[in-house]
Amino acid sequence: MSSAWRSPLSRRRALTLAAAAALAAPLAVAAPAPAGAAERYTVTALKFTVQAGGRSCTVDADLYRPAGVDAAHPAPAVLSTNGFGGSKSDGSTAAVGKAFAERGYVGLVYSGLGFGRSGCLISLDDPEIDGRAASGLVDFLAGERAADDGTKVDYVTADRAGDPRVGMIGGSYGGAVQLATAAVDRRVDALVPMITWHDLAYSLDPNNAADRSVPGAAKWQWMNGFYLIGEGQPLLVPNLDPSRVNRLGCLHFVTKACETIRTLNSGRYPADRTKALQEYARGVSPVSYLDKVKAPTLLVQGQADTLFNLNEAEATYRTLTAQGTPAKMIWQSWGHSGGVRDAAAGELDLDEGNLETSYVGRRILAWFDRYLQKKKGVDTGPAFAYRRDWIGDPDTTYATASKVPPLNRKLYLSGDGKLVDNRAKVARGSREYRNRLVPTSHSESSLAGLIGLPDPAPYDTRGTYLDWTTEPLAEDMDVVGAPRATLKVISPRTERVQHSGDAADKLVLFAKLYDVAPDGKKTLVHRLVSPVRVPDVTKPFTVSLPGIVHRYEKGHRLRFVVAASDGAYLGNKGVKPVTVTSAPKDTGVLNLPVVRH
Repeated sequence: MSSAWRSPLSRRRALTLAAAAALAAPLAVAAPAPAGAAERYTVTALKFTVQAGGRSCTVDADLYRPAGVDAAHPAPAVLSTNGFGGSKSDGSTAAVGKAFAERGYVGLVYSGLGFGRSGCLISLDDPEIDGRAASGLVDFLAGERAADDGTKVDYVTADRAGDPRVGMIGGSYGGAVQLATAAVDRRVDALVPMITWHDLAYSLDPNNAADRSVPGAAKWQWMNGFYLIGEGQPLLVPNLDPSRVNRLGCLHFVTKACETIRTLNSGRYPADRTKALQEYARGVSPVSYLDKVKAPTLLVQGQADTLFNLNEAEATYRTLTAQGTPAKMIWQSWGHSGGVRDAAAGELDLDEGNLETSYVGRRILAWFDRYLQKKKGVDTGPAFAYRRDWIGDPDTTYATASKVPPLNRKLYLSGDGKLVDNRAKVARGSREYRNRLVPTSHSESSLAGLIGLPDPAPYDTRGTYLDWTTEPLAEDMDVVGAPRATLKVISPRTERVQHSGDAADKLVLFAKLYDVAPDGKKTLVHRLVSPVRVPDVTKPFTVSLPGIVHRYEKGHRLRFVVAASDGAYLGNKGVKPVTVTSAPKDTGVLNLPVVRH
């Protein structure tokens, strides 16, 4: 990596450290005991020693037992753990135990391995480590093992001896672990993974080109923010368990996770290291083990999420349904990048306990009614639902469908910068942009939404991007799903180096969609962009943009942009001018999934 890139990267790490410290601080705050809780349920702190990945790990947990539940009156159980950097005591995690205990479920809420006061290293929800640890807790709910203090339970509904009726729910890091657990333990009966990933190789180093063998553009802000939270655990949890210290590399992650982060931060992608990176990241991700997941799964993903976008949930959903695993999917508003998380707006907020009064909450309750309470007549809702933020009424804001809408509208990139609906309207033309050695486009400050900091509006610097814009729309246009673009670029400097053996020499670009209002104000929908490392600049390539749910209103214009860089990602190595040409029979095409009225 050239010296011109090292200085910006070191500044970025410093900024990320400050952001990570701010982000981590609220995650360690214990939720206060709710008034009157003793009348509805009891909470007992427990510890378990489980075998996971060839090591003995201590798991710190809280058992929520509803009033009136005993061996003669058993109840199904709900198992849950924290998001990255949290613990059993943070507000949203503890809220799960409270919410479901109040509704008659036995709750077991625990701190994930490497977090809170649980032992062992952070292993990115590896099925053979984090999944096995959770399976040990399922043994406890089955009455097959005791907690370390001798506590046993005999009041969880069982389908047969040793097989408790248990569901799982949780978000982000607490979402993927559900799929990991179900892959190694068939006793899990229902899953509700929220705002989580399908493939960490895509999540952290996304390449939205069809050829995924080529690495993408590393999300340095997200990646290093969470890395520093993991490495900073001694600052958050005094008297750290020695089993949480890795003496072979970084402090608190498994070694392969450390090597992956270092490769991504290096900005270099030689074939051997790239293969190892992708194999590890995919090996601990649902993409590699979904064929083993048979538990009915309700996927909930956030539209405002630049960490794990809607495409990830859709990929998991398509895989599960194709193999016959019962699965349904909801696209809600909020994710890692903010969005509406307001009970008054009809969105689920477990801290508020509004399961019965929110659309997503009712769907979750119905899912558990069907698969944990075994109420066969319960309607678990449509296959697919999505929130429309342009609908003001909370009762009708969610639309439903039997599947994600297909790509059904084509727009063509004209040489004069227009985006037209017919090839015959394409003007011949050629335009160029070139990148600089520092980022010249801004989409987001990745951690801003999580820690409540302001974020400058997205922008692109003249000369470092190309755009194509429609005429003002004659009617509203609702886009629901992941747009797709077919592009061809000319970059002689890239041609000369792209087969060097280091994928970092290939061209990187960023595709995105703006909504341009009649007054010229531009909105980058949920600040989402599509990083692409072009496999071969001498050939056309296809780009899958992140899924969106957005209404382009009548009179507005849709603008497609290809930019040279983005401040939230690592980009090009060296300056690589890019030319895009258009002709009626040879031009780029943008395909949109439009819901017809």
